[in-house]
Amino acid sequence: MNSSGIAETAVQALAARERQRFLEQHPQSVALAGRARHALFGGVPMHWMSDWSTPVPLFVERAEGARFVDVDGREYVDFCLGDTGSMFGHSPAPIAAALREQAGRGLTTMLPGEDAVVCGERLAERFGLPFWQVTTTATDANRFVLRWARAITGRKVILVFDGCYHGTVDEAMVRTRDGHTVHRPGLIGQARNLTQHSRVVPFNDLAALEAALAPGDVAAVLCEPALTNIGMVLPAPGFMARLRELTRQVGTLLIVDETHTLSTGPGGCTRAWHLEPDFLTVGKAVAGGVPCAVYGCSAAMAQAMQIAREHASELSSGHGHSGMGTTLSANALAMHCLRANLEQVMTPAAYEHMLWLAARLAEGLRSLIARHALPWSVTELGARCEFQFCAQPPQNGAEAEAAFHDSLQMALHLYLINRGILITPFHNMTLCSPQTTAGDVDRLLASLDAALAELLALPGAREE
Repeated sequence: MNSSGIAETAVQALAARERQRFLEQHPQSVALAGRARHALFGGVPMHWMSDWSTPVPLFVERAEGARFVDVDGREYVDFCLGDTGSMFGHSPAPIAAALREQAGRGLTTMLPGEDAVVCGERLAERFGLPFWQVTTTATDANRFVLRWARAITGRKVILVFDGCYHGTVDEAMVRTRDGHTVHRPGLIGQARNLTQHSRVVPFNDLAALEAALAPGDVAAVLCEPALTNIGMVLPAPGFMARLRELTRQVGTLLIVDETHTLSTGPGGCTRAWHLEPDFLTVGKAVAGGVPCAVYGCSAAMAQAMQIAREHASELSSGHGHSGMGTTLSANALAMHCLRANLEQVMTPAAYEHMLWLAARLAEGLRSLIARHALPWSVTELGARCEFQFCAQPPQNGAEAEAAFHDSLQMALHLYLINRGILITPFHNMTLCSPQTTAGDVDRLLASLDAALAELLALPGAREE
C-alpha cells in the first residue's frame, strides 16, 4: 500500500486498460508518432512532449478557447492550457486580430514602435513597478535580471527555494539535500559547479532563509510567490513579508517570478499581496501565447542599472556586450500582441470568471476526495488548483515531492485524456481560462469521480 491510499496493482491494471484504449482511439496519432521517430529526436520537436501519460504523443490539429481537437478529430476540454502559456485560452480573439494586423507591417526590426511605449505604461499600471524591458522567454528575463542583480550588488551568490521553477536558468538548477545545495537530479551537460554561486533553502523555512542570507554575500533571492512546478505550495502567513524584510536588512535584492502565479489576478501576487520586489519577471501567458516575456524594476533599481551600465562601458572603453538581450527580443509582432493582451484579454472581468470557476473546481475536488475517503488534499491559487496525494497541503518542495505518485498520476491523466479532458502533466494541476465553462468544470469532476470509482472497485485496491 502506498501513501496515496491505493494499491499499485490496481493502478497498473487501470493504466494497462487505458493505454490500450488510447491506441485504439487514436490511429492518426499512432501513425504520426511512427513517422516522427525518423525525423525528430525522440519523435517530438521538444523532448518533454513525449513525457505525457499517453503511450505515444497526442498530436493536435487545432486549438481555440478552452478546447483543442487532435488529428483523429477528437475534441478535448483543456485545463492544461499549454502549461500556462495559454492561460487566457487558445488564440483569444484580440490576439488573433493583433497577429493579422501586424503580419503585413513587419515582424522584427530591432527598433521600437508606439506599442512598446504603451506596453511599458500598461505594465507599470498593472504591477506597480515603473520601468520595463521585454525578452522572448521568462528564462531570458530571469537570466538577465540575475546579471543586473550581480552588477548592482557586487555579489555573486543567488538564493532560490527548493523545488522552484524559473525556466532553465542555471542558477535554479539546484536542490537541497540534507542541508546542502546539490545539482538537480537529471541535469544534462552541466560543466560548471552551480553550487559555488547558488544557495537553496526550503520554502516557508524562515530560520533557514535567515541563516542563508546572514553571510551578506547573496546578490538576490529569485522566488515564486508560491511554488507551482513541483506541486503547488503556498506561502505560510507572513512568509513573503518577512522575506522582504530580511532581504532589505542584508542588502539582498528580491526578484519575484510571476510567470505561473499570474493566475492570482491582474497584477499577480505582487499586487494582490503587496510584495514590493526590486525586480519582477513574467513570461508565457503575458502576450496571449505568443513568445514574449517582460521584467520590471523599481526606480531605485533603474538608477542602479544605469550606474552599472556606465561602469561596464568605462571598463570596456565604450565597447563590449552586456550578455543580455537577443535579436528577437521585443520584436514588433510580440509587442503588438503583448499590448492586445494587456488591454483586451487580461481584464478584471476575465479574472473574475477564472477565479470563480477555479474555486468551484477546488471545492468539487475536495468533495470527491472526501466521498472516496482518500488521504489527499487540494491547493488553490487564483485560477489554478491542484489535487495532491497527501493528507495536508505541502509546506515546502520536499513535502510536495514526497507526495508524488507517478504511476497513479499518469493512470488518472490517461483516463481523463481518453474521455476528452486534459490537465497539466507531471503533476495534477489545472487552470481555468476565460473561455472555460461551469459545464467544463463539472465534466472534469465527473470524469475524475468515475476514474476513482473504477480504480477503487478493482480487486485489492484498498488492501491494508
